[in-house]
Amino acid sequence: MVDGHNDLPWAMRTKAGYDLDAIDLAADQRSRLHTDLDRLRTGGVGAQFWSVYVHCDLAGDSAVSAVLEQIDFVRALTDRYPDRLQLATTADEMEAARAAGRIASLMGAEGGHCINCSLATLRTLHRLGVRYLTLTHNHNVPWADSATDEPKAHGLTEFGAEVVREMNRVGMLVDLSHVAPDTMRAALSISEAPVIFSHSCARALCDHPRNIPDDVLAEIPANGGLAMTSFVGYFLLPAAKKWAELADENGRAHGYHRLDRSPAATQCRQAFQAEHPRPEVTPATVADHLDYVREVVGIDHMGLGGDFDGTNYLPSGLDDVSGYPNLVAELLSRGWSASDIGKLTWHNAVRVLRDAEDVARDLQGKRGPSLATIEQLDGSAP
Repeated sequence: MVDGHNDLPWAMRTKAGYDLDAIDLAADQRSRLHTDLDRLRTGGVGAQFWSVYVHCDLAGDSAVSAVLEQIDFVRALTDRYPDRLQLATTADEMEAARAAGRIASLMGAEGGHCINCSLATLRTLHRLGVRYLTLTHNHNVPWADSATDEPKAHGLTEFGAEVVREMNRVGMLVDLSHVAPDTMRAALSISEAPVIFSHSCARALCDHPRNIPDDVLAEIPANGGLAMTSFVGYFLLPAAKKWAELADENGRAHGYHRLDRSPAATQCRQAFQAEHPRPEVTPATVADHLDYVREVVGIDHMGLGGDFDGTNYLPSGLDDVSGYPNLVAELLSRGWSASDIGKLTWHNAVRVLRDAEDVARDLQGKRGPSLATIEQLDGSAP
């Protein structure tokens, strides 16, 4: 199993200040986290893209510092448990880790604000091991529009297009989860390498702005990219989306941001849930999205990105990283072949990273690092 998105690093930042003595991931952490090493093994996870996420409240140099701290944590994590985890930055290293019985640990940076409008910072993140960048998080960046903010760039600015080109040149995957549909379309029109959606669902089945519209899904096969389906309940089921909106309103009324994972915010959400039970989401709900996405993009362009430790609303039976076999069982019951499941869970993700590496080698023979600035291309400072 390759999972495209897990927010454990940020959870460890907020819950323990990254202290692996305070929260030992070799022990059972189900009371605090969706993720620990034993449950990863039970779930059959062979490669994990750890999200080195930066909250939108951080900007400028503070955002850069935060992403560096996230990267430092992932490296500390792999150093702490070398018998269980192995840092990987290439498709070959993913395969080698799996052959050695270790979980390949890759990194994806979530939120383009973490590069602070600097292509040199982007290149440095790649040198440190980051292998995808989610162009935005929940808010716009100066050069790209988010799905959950008011449009300003109407896709990508000229500098945003240069970010995509430079990502292609260095071999960093362009991740289009979180971005606005116009940003998706712009990136697909520019990118010379496969793109990914690290944790998104089908908008045709659940009309959430974080999901992928049909016309964008239809472009993925020609690009060679990957739509990695998320397990977030309110991306999967319209009734769950409505419930989450009401829960968020209740949280705001009590002074909590919807992404607040503090004990007090969690208690507030649990109290709301006790009075207003959540609509049930199951592995079958996820499988419905996978069946739909398969009809549009084909089996070679699909993957999984659970978003564990990044959401409070998960399907029953996919409550934590140990639950993947329940989804596989559901797919088998629907007639998916072992070969198809192998592509979904492993081979497609490895192929996309390898293709991006091939494109990068070709482009590096044609052009050097871009020295462009946002002021030069867009005419103003961020």
